[in-house]
Amino acid sequence: MKKLNIALLSGGISSEREVSLAGGDQVFDALDKSKYDVVRYDPKTDLPKLTADAGTIDVALIILHGPYGEDGTIQGMLDLLGIPYQGSGVLGSAIAMHKLASKLLFEKNGLPVPKDIILKKGDVIDPVFYLKALGLPLVVKPVQGGSSIGMSLVKSEKDLAGAIEDAFLYDDTVMIEAYIEGIEITVSIIGNDDLEALPIVEIIPNKTHDFFNYKAKYTAGETQEICPAGISDTLAQKSVMLAKRAHQALFCKGCSRTDMIIRDEEIFILETNTIPGMTQTSLLPLAAETAGISFSKLMDRMIELALENKSRKHLEKPQNTETIVN
Repeated sequence: MKKLNIALLSGGISSEREVSLAGGDQVFDALDKSKYDVVRYDPKTDLPKLTADAGTIDVALIILHGPYGEDGTIQGMLDLLGIPYQGSGVLGSAIAMHKLASKLLFEKNGLPVPKDIILKKGDVIDPVFYLKALGLPLVVKPVQGGSSIGMSLVKSEKDLAGAIEDAFLYDDTVMIEAYIEGIEITVSIIGNDDLEALPIVEIIPNKTHDFFNYKAKYTAGETQEICPAGISDTLAQKSVMLAKRAHQALFCKGCSRTDMIIRDEEIFILETNTIPGMTQTSLLPLAAETAGISFSKLMDRMIELALENKSRKHLEKPQNTETIVN
């Protein structure tokens, strides 16, 4: 069987560049070289080369995070170049990356989310109002971005203004959200139309972290990850149902990973990731491994779904491209 030519995209120009490069290394090592010829591209420097090579590329694997990688921009470029890729298209990628847009769609679809207040750069900061509306603690985060960069857990009024200022360094829109204390879980979904849930992961950062922040996410040993999660069958079934509905509400394809908090018997959706991390500490590979799917087989599945999605788009070039002038 002829090998597929795979374009592996990692790096990029967002604040999550290093995580993306590390994930790219892991994916490159995992790809079965008897099936694939793999060429790596860093969008920071290699977009002209990617464009020139487009005609020879069978599938792109996007291992990018943050703006210009996870937000629909690179997906749009690949669509224009006619290169199929794993994961969500422009619409799903852009919506999931924007925490306000995704939250509005979650609410529209009846999915439970924490209460929030949205601030634009230049708005008058009114801590008293925020505390009255949402209480303490509060979570402050940029509306766009990932890996908890620019995110703070605020436990006192005196720290709120500084947390808002920090979040505005990463975006011109900031979300102040009610903090929900409980069991943090994440549910990975694989599939385009037929959706499969992987085993649920319970996330327990060590006590030096107030929440599942950047260091807790990407430093080995900083977080205990239990898979399958130690929750009741009823909560597990409800979590899977919510993750699938979140995946569909945001027009996701290929794969997604939805983060949630369980408080007593209630479950709240925090966000959905369309390109989950692929490092050795990442949660989607852990869930897949628990399900008996090796990292290499997981990559095979992502490639299969990319090709399946391409075949369903029916995006054929027009047969007649002549311009008619009256």
